Amino acid sequence: MYILHHTPDSAALIVRLVLEELGLPYEIAPLDRDGGALDSASYRKLQPLGKVPALETPDGTMFETAAILLHLSEIAGKLAPAPNTPERGQFLKWLFFTSSNLHPVAMNYYYPHRVAGQENAEAAKAHASATLKSLMQTLEDMVAVAAPDWLSTSPSILGYYIAVLMRWLSEPCPAKDYPALHKILLALETRPAAITCAQAEGLGNTMFSNPY
Repeated sequence: MYILHHTPDSAALIVRLVLEELGLPYEIAPLDRDGGALDSASYRKLQPLGKVPALETPDGTMFETAAILLHLSEIAGKLAPAPNTPERGQFLKWLFFTSSNLHPVAMNYYYPHRVAGQENAEAAKAHASATLKSLMQTLEDMVAVAAPDWLSTSPSILGYYIAVLMRWLSEPCPAKDYPALHKILLALETRPAAITCAQAEGLGNTMFSNPY
């Protein structure tokens, strides 16, 4: 049994989608963010930075979204190219492009004061917006040329990761501006796993393609 420490519509949603897609047994452990749960000693033992998500697994507690996703896909043997296959290197490149570039800049867009201070927050947000558009276009161009199996309308850990990020970034980077990626979002949000998670978190019927 997996235990997902969770706040709604956070990075924990990415992990929840993959757990559902893989059919792995899990429980949700809600976190009272407003009540200070992320800073509690008990949660910091699981996630030393006090961030979401943390996933308790039979092999120990994990954190960092990309690491969790890779671990789950390797346990199940699904949703990513297998190790030692020709596609693995390209897949890893774009997974870490997403986790090392797109995800952090998305956080800078929504929490610019964390990186620049309140007095510089507006300029930091504008910079993050421009960077996000460039990063998203890089992904769009890759998919538009020839969408690989690990980032196409078939589910993958990378597809779900990007879909949730695009949900959050619908203001600076509307999905309609990226038609190749938009097609992926439309397909993923109709998956039974996505429908289950959307209903559980109250995210509507178009949580990726038209979220708000």
